[in-house]
Amino acid sequence: MKLYSKGQLIKTVVAAVVVSVVVSSVILKKVYSKSESRNQNNTEVSTELDSDSQLETVQNDSKPFEIEALNLELNSTAINPINTGNAYYTQDELQNINVYDACNEAVVNINTMVTAYDWFLEPYVQDGGSGSGSIIDKRGYILTNVHVIQDASQIYVSLYDGSQYEAEVVGQDFDSDLAVLKFTPPANLQLKTISFGDSKALKVGQKVIAIGNPFGMERTMTTGIVSGLGRPIQNSNKRIIRNMIQTDAAINPGNSGGPLLDISGKMVGINTMIISSSGSSSGIGFAVPSETAVRVVADLIKYGKVQRGTIDAVLVQNNSRIARYAGLDVSSGMIVSELARGGKAEAAGLLGGKESVRYGSSIIKLGGDVILKIDDITVSTLADYYSALESKRPGETVTVVVRRNKKDVTLKIKLVES
Repeated sequence: MKLYSKGQLIKTVVAAVVVSVVVSSVILKKVYSKSESRNQNNTEVSTELDSDSQLETVQNDSKPFEIEALNLELNSTAINPINTGNAYYTQDELQNINVYDACNEAVVNINTMVTAYDWFLEPYVQDGGSGSGSIIDKRGYILTNVHVIQDASQIYVSLYDGSQYEAEVVGQDFDSDLAVLKFTPPANLQLKTISFGDSKALKVGQKVIAIGNPFGMERTMTTGIVSGLGRPIQNSNKRIIRNMIQTDAAINPGNSGGPLLDISGKMVGINTMIISSSGSSSGIGFAVPSETAVRVVADLIKYGKVQRGTIDAVLVQNNSRIARYAGLDVSSGMIVSELARGGKAEAAGLLGGKESVRYGSSIIKLGGDVILKIDDITVSTLADYYSALESKRPGETVTVVVRRNKKDVTLKIKLVES
């Protein structure tokens, strides 16, 4: 075994390091030379393509996907951001930002307190529901949904700055699920408001924006499109609301009562409900159109209720059990049990029942007409009846199709105040 001194070991290590450095330099020089050669070849290919030469002139060892990638990059059109001074935004982003800046301070968070009873039937107050609302008037009027404030003993609205005020119900309309609240703002507070837009001008595919308080996250903004128009949807109050706006803008619990906006910041709908198996947004949300809201809000502020026309008769929901007993050939529609004596419906020729029978805890009369249609809207249930008359005013005349002696009869009936 051969031994080495300490000095010999040091010399051997130093020599090995020097050899390694020299070899690495040679290898790097060769790699760099090949890279330069490839870059020159790529430049030549690019030059040939730019000068409209044929692809056949490219050498056989060139890779086709590299050429395709080069052409894609040359032909692609970038989205040009807009310089706002401090940042760059796309046109779509600017629309979103502008709508949010203009409207978010007019969206309020609504929380309610409800009265409950303990085991000893003693009343106590507990937290109720929560939702959203839109300030529609600088005097403190707020538009929201009926189901947001339903059964509330106290209602509180929170503004964008965190301040909270108690509000009172001005009026509520179950047929449209719309309610108007009012709070008294301080004299030095200038409220921001949201204006109504034209829901009749909406098109499927049009961009819409929702602002609300989903899961308590105040003034959250989501975007989407109008997914459908004219949808008849039954709400939580078992009323069918016609002409609902369907949207895929994310709407979750807490969004109810908040505004659905167009890109100009106008309220075209009031977010009301979702269809979901999980209870959260699944891309199918619905809003009451502003066309309905404008009419309802005007009446609620002026009268405390909606001035809506109705047929002056006592109606009973038809079903298969009643139809069998009465010998009717239809098992749906609204049975005319009684008429207001000397009323508009009686004058129009509508017939009431003659045979009094007990139905549950009530006495109804059978043998009269069965209402099947009102102005071409099929009336199968009480919800259909309310829906068909939702937009009708007292004094208007409607076309009513009734079933009488197993034949359809058409009548013109003037509506009275409900």
